Amino acid sequence: MAGKKEEEEAVVYRGDKLILRGLRFHGTHGVKPEEKKLGQKFVIDVDAWMDLAAAGDSDDISHTVSYTEIYRIAKNVVEGPSHNLLESVAQSIANSTLLKFPQISAVRVKVEKPHVAVQGVLDYLGVEIFRQRKA
Repeated sequence: MAGKKEEEEAVVYRGDKLILRGLRFHGTHGVKPEEKKLGQKFVIDVDAWMDLAAAGDSDDISHTVSYTEIYRIAKNVVEGPSHNLLESVAQSIANSTLLKFPQISAVRVKVEKPHVAVQGVLDYLGVEIFRQRKA
């Protein structure tokens, strides 16, 4: 019997997916008061797994999910009500995407926070989650 890791890899490494990279929004997420008051930039990546064969054959947008709809979900979450944790931001994007689009079988959401109060050189700190539709 395949474990959770093997199931995730089966979805991740096989199949079609929609890809959204480097979505930039200003949000007020974090545990520090200044993060909630001033806000900061967040960068979001989303992968959404679904069968794209019908869209490829038909060249008809009704056989796929519009990238702009997933973009709007990410925008609404990041620019919406404040979350303390990036994990919660990512979870909200993933849950909303799976709820709105039943044809999407799994999503990966990465939330990057490029400007953090850390002593050192870095590109960003963040989280990445993978969620798949329950059978």
